[in-house]
Amino acid sequence: MNHELWQESDGCQTFCPAGARGDGARALMDPGATLVWEVEAESYFEAMTKYYAHMQWGEYVTDFPDQDKMSYRELGWE
Repeated sequence: MNHELWQESDGCQTFCPAGARGDGARALMDPGATLVWEVEAESYFEAMTKYYAHMQWGEYVTDFPDQDKMSYRELGWE
């Protein structure tokens, strides 16, 4: 699944799924938000790991590894 990183004019950012699954998040952004990065991932954990690496924040850690590491396919998000 493709994911998008959006930057808003006030410096805030939103990282969300591309397409219909991210419509709700994108609807909350200001009109001047710009798409600054895209990445493909097979799970939430993979997406967040890549996002953390992109932002140079260190290693992504989750309290919910069983759920977060399930593939989108397993979740029926194809």
